[in-house]
Amino acid sequence: MYDLKEITDKAVSAGVLGDIKVIFPYDLSLEKQTLLCEGIVAATDSTVYVIENSEIVRTFEMESISEFELVSGIGCIFIEVKRNSGESEIMCRGRGTFANSFTKIIGDLKALKNGTLTEDVHKYVVTGNACPKCGRPLIIGSDTCGNCSDKGSYVRRILKIASPWKWQIIISVLLYFAAAFSNLLLPFLNKVLVDDYINAQNPVFVGFIGVILSIFAANVIVKVIVVVRNLIVVSAGAGILVKLRQMTFDKIQSLSIAKIYDKTAGSLIHRVSSDTEIVGSFITADFGNIAQTIVMLVTVGVILFVYDWRIALLVLCPLPLILILNRKIMQFLHKFFRLTWTTTSKADSVLHDTFSGIRVVKSYGMEQREIKRHDDISAKARDVSIKTDSFSGIIMPVMSFILGIGEFFILYYVGNMILKGRMTLGEMSQFSAYVSLIYDPLRWISNIPRIISRTGTSAAKIFEILDEENEIADKEDACEFKIDGEIEFDDVSFSYDPASPVIKHLSASIKKGEMIGIVGRSGVGKSTLINLVMRMYDPSSGSVKIDGHDLRDMSQTCLRSQIGVVLQETYLFSGSVYDNIRYAKPDATLEEVISASKLAGAHKFIVKLPDGYNTKVGEKGYTLSGGERQRVSIARALLRDPAILILDEATSALDTETEKEVQDVLYELTRNRTTLAIAHRLSTLRNADRILVLDKGTLAEFGSHNELMKQHGIYYGLIMAQRQMSRISKK
Repeated sequence: MYDLKEITDKAVSAGVLGDIKVIFPYDLSLEKQTLLCEGIVAATDSTVYVIENSEIVRTFEMESISEFELVSGIGCIFIEVKRNSGESEIMCRGRGTFANSFTKIIGDLKALKNGTLTEDVHKYVVTGNACPKCGRPLIIGSDTCGNCSDKGSYVRRILKIASPWKWQIIISVLLYFAAAFSNLLLPFLNKVLVDDYINAQNPVFVGFIGVILSIFAANVIVKVIVVVRNLIVVSAGAGILVKLRQMTFDKIQSLSIAKIYDKTAGSLIHRVSSDTEIVGSFITADFGNIAQTIVMLVTVGVILFVYDWRIALLVLCPLPLILILNRKIMQFLHKFFRLTWTTTSKADSVLHDTFSGIRVVKSYGMEQREIKRHDDISAKARDVSIKTDSFSGIIMPVMSFILGIGEFFILYYVGNMILKGRMTLGEMSQFSAYVSLIYDPLRWISNIPRIISRTGTSAAKIFEILDEENEIADKEDACEFKIDGEIEFDDVSFSYDPASPVIKHLSASIKKGEMIGIVGRSGVGKSTLINLVMRMYDPSSGSVKIDGHDLRDMSQTCLRSQIGVVLQETYLFSGSVYDNIRYAKPDATLEEVISASKLAGAHKFIVKLPDGYNTKVGEKGYTLSGGERQRVSIARALLRDPAILILDEATSALDTETEKEVQDVLYELTRNRTTLAIAHRLSTLRNADRILVLDKGTLAEFGSHNELMKQHGIYYGLIMAQRQMSRISKK
């Protein structure tokens, strides 16, 4: 990450002439893709300069340029210039992390060429995965810089979240204060005990017993306060922890597929479990301890100043140095805690991947490889932990020693006062107790950087999720209605990567009750198309409409509650067969579940299972065969009785005989119901009313089977290829 002034100065030093309007860095050499360089592109109204390692290597006259294009390469991304002559030339190249910034920069360059660039656009110079303020790299899937995030706002927001338990928190903090003040009483009672009774000439026995009982009562009161406080803290802590987890989990559930896929499963799990626990612990325990420590320092400090200001100064003299060291240590530790969070998150991801794909791991005999992968990431986590703990292990005793220096001065001062008869043994006992009460909090202060750094890191990760903007969100006036099933694609374009559009200007109308087959080679956008219908994504341009309503104007609940889906990747939840089928309609009766199972051809095998519909299928349904899982998935979709049915390779895991049975069932089910069916085996689409053929993201052909066969186009070629493969397999 370069500072804007730095790269501007470099550009001028290299010989750039004129007022620079757009300037940005890149990091891969134009001569060799794998070679890193310090590259800068600086554009004025008339010329685009390309600078590598402080030398201008290319220039482009703006009037000779017809277009700027973003192109994805292998492991890189580059901006290409198209000249008026029709020739193309690479302007600059960067690693994949530059994709987002290059996308924005393309718009700036086009605006500069067209004369519509605003004055401040060129001020924003951001590399792909770095903080725009400090330049530190961001964690993949993260938009928040732990170094630049506003820690104060986190504290305010955390306290706002905890507001339903504010009285419990306030009472617990007051009890911290009460315990502190009770502890302050004990040194005074000790002084009375020593001077008036133990060291007295003729002590009164009754008074002696009274002081002993007072000390006993003060100790009992402190312990009772601590017990009550702990009970309140446990109650409030559990409530706050649950709320934090609910908020984080609910937010993750509301995010779009793209936002969720942008992060690893391990990082999401870490936020919901570990980070919320750390933040909850800070609110209920650490916050009170910090408050008690501050109160104790102030109160005892005042008492010592009242008693003897010289002694108070001796006691407190190390405090400024401790506070300065604490600030420096906190900055240092914060970096390690961010690194610890990253490594533990990766470790969680490895565990999630391994356990989720355990059948694949064992099928390929990769147990040792996964063990090594987990050991490697665990070793990294260990190394970071060793660095953090080693630093703490060195610096904390040093800080404790610095604090202890004051004790040596106090020991000399107090001893001298006693020898001169200016201080009694009871006063010494009282004073020593107060010094102990102030030094214990001072020593505990050394833990504050660690607590705040750890809590700040976790809070940043939680609020990063809570602050995520969900691009797939309902409008305030989102409409709800009963879907008939008419679907329209109106000039729809969509891309996951701005440089590589998946769907390009697709327009098509589907009538209510039609069964539409969607075919094409792998990667042409078939699954993307049905994802757009389910509004898992919004089109980059154009619109998808149902019954004349743009999906962006509809409630997502209204839309998806009337769509049944059988995906290519069949997923069953850990639980019973009955629970998995009823997942689509939680209030369904047993009769409805059985009816849907019969229609899907699943009832016969379900009743043969050990416990019938109550049979546990295990995680992801591993106890069932692929065909059985798919039929359960079909039954789940049919239970909803949807207006629109989406089948993504719905029969791919079925044998020929079962496939024919299910196809016959599906034929009956698709009557008066709009159906979108993706299939690689084109024979399964023989009952389709029309077939939509995609090629390179565009609508290549659209018509019935017979119409498309007569055209001798893409669909005809696919049919012929599959027939040829069928003949070969039979031989």
